[in-house]
Amino acid sequence: MTVTLQVKGMTCAHCKAAVTNALRELEGVQRVEVHLEKGTVDVEYDEATVKLEALKEVIEEQGYDVES
Repeated sequence: MTVTLQVKGMTCAHCKAAVTNALRELEGVQRVEVHLEKGTVDVEYDEATVKLEALKEVIEEQGYDVES
C-alpha cells in the first residue's frame, strides 16, 4: 500500500532525514520519499505489519504536523 501524507514544518535536509529515518525504523515500511517543496511524504508499506496511525505518530514524534 502507498500513501501520501501532508506534513507541515519540513523545510530542510535535516527535516527530510529525520522523517525518512524515523519511518524506515518501522517494521513493514518498504519505501519513503520526502518532497520538501510540496510538503508531502510518500510511504509504501505493508498494511498487515504497520498501520497508518503508526506512520503518522512517528512523524509527529519528530516534531512535524501530519494532516489527514
